[in-house]
Amino acid sequence: MTDVAIAVDRKKFVVASQWQLMWWAFRRHRLAMVGLVVTSFLYLVACAPGFFAINEPAKQDARAAFQPPQSLHFIDNAADGSWSIRPYVYQMVMKRDPVTLAPIYVEDEGKKTYLKFFGEGYQYNILGLIPTNIHLFAPENSRQPIFLLGADRLGRCVFSRMVEGTQISLSVGLVGVFLSLTIGIFLGGISGYYGGKTDFVVQRAIEFVLALPSIPIWLALSAALPQDWPATLNYFMITVILSLTGWAQLARVVRGRFLSLRTEEFVTAARLDGASEGRIIFRHMLPSFLSHIIASITLAIPAMILAETSLSFLGLGLQPPTISWGVLLREAQNIRSIATAPWLFAPGVAVVLAVVALNFLGDGLRDAADPYNK
Repeated sequence: MTDVAIAVDRKKFVVASQWQLMWWAFRRHRLAMVGLVVTSFLYLVACAPGFFAINEPAKQDARAAFQPPQSLHFIDNAADGSWSIRPYVYQMVMKRDPVTLAPIYVEDEGKKTYLKFFGEGYQYNILGLIPTNIHLFAPENSRQPIFLLGADRLGRCVFSRMVEGTQISLSVGLVGVFLSLTIGIFLGGISGYYGGKTDFVVQRAIEFVLALPSIPIWLALSAALPQDWPATLNYFMITVILSLTGWAQLARVVRGRFLSLRTEEFVTAARLDGASEGRIIFRHMLPSFLSHIIASITLAIPAMILAETSLSFLGLGLQPPTISWGVLLREAQNIRSIATAPWLFAPGVAVVLAVVALNFLGDGLRDAADPYNK
């Protein structure tokens, strides 16, 4: 690199904003970029799960109970020896084991079900507002269901239900973190900015919340919810329960930052200039460490997702007919399900993928936001 190029490169960093420096540092973190791509795709699916689903999630088919996954083929060989790229699956035929009489599904290679991209299927709403029946891929014959990840004990499509559960499981993390963020910034900001007796009272409240065992508290509060509540109210209350103990750590971080910032020159200058306390806090102090808050939020979302999954798996969180990853994993609670239909663990793979991707993304944001790690 020539001296001119080095000078231009240095000038670019000198005049760059804080967000530009964060983005340049973030791009060098390869795992964080992978996490960003995976997380973006998962939230894209959560915005319109019906578009990515194949079958109606709640539709039951007793003849397809515990049907294993169907293999997807892309090259269609014709009888005359020619071939074409046309995705299809073989239809499954149920037979009986001659010894145990247990149902066995085998592929009928003489019958194929073809898929088409952007085909018509069941009706759904994008973001709950825009009705449509277009799906990413759908069977050409709507009377022939396709089970890419198998079926459960009621003959419902595991793949479509897992895609539908993405919306609830990922949105619980966002809503819960938003509530925790609001409470944490408000109480932590008051504690650090005013100090004195206010700081003492808030810190004792934070210590009390941190001393509570999270899982037993979640279980107790979830068990206290009435079982006859509608699904939407139950969903809202679960997010509130998850956020009740999630704000304390963030409040402590915000309080420490406010204690160090309230004596800075720019805060004193704003106070002498006649700025109100609200303007000083939200216009001058909070933006100075907003990047750290964003990184904390990204790392807190996986914990919320795991908490909702755990509660729903134990039967104390969201309840059917609400579909979430935790609710779906309840189907794999017994030995019979594990032995008969191991594909019922597919929602667990989605949980692991989402949590790992969000952790990679949070680690990358935290490193990029660190001013001493450039």
